[in-house]
Amino acid sequence: MSETPLHSAFSVPQAEQLIVHKLCHPDDLLRRLVQLPRPLVFTNGVFDVLHRGHVMYLEQARALGGSLLVALNTDSSARRLGKGADRPLNNEMDRACVIAALASSSLVTWFDEDTPLELIGLVRPDVLVKGGDYDMSKLPETALIHTWGGRAQALPFVAGYSTTALVRKIRGL
Repeated sequence: MSETPLHSAFSVPQAEQLIVHKLCHPDDLLRRLVQLPRPLVFTNGVFDVLHRGHVMYLEQARALGGSLLVALNTDSSARRLGKGADRPLNNEMDRACVIAALASSSLVTWFDEDTPLELIGLVRPDVLVKGGDYDMSKLPETALIHTWGGRAQALPFVAGYSTTALVRKIRGL
């Protein structure tokens, strides 16, 4: 019995093109966003070592609108979050490609600031989504999105999944 190659549906260059097409420099966002269905859902994070919790979160976020924009912390922005001197483990372009490969993501961009506040103001999403550990009422991003009638929502965590815990487990700590 012959085996079908994993990439038989697409050639490798076609698959790469589909991923790269979802990557969007922040300077090109406004031009690219007009092509996406509304409502536009926005979320952000480091997404360093992708795990089940991330994937479930992104699927839930995508289900809240017509398209999902994922904004990644750049490497320098991620380091300032205090997750450890060696984090992120995967560089920003590798992380962006992994997120772009997911069916839930419509477009992937990045930001170098400590928070995506400026980017959210530029994009003006209809829905802002964060993980369940955030008190949405205290975030400046929530106040900003409300100025144009958008809404902010926290999604529950998938219990037992954490990149920090996963890194500790891999290192045997």
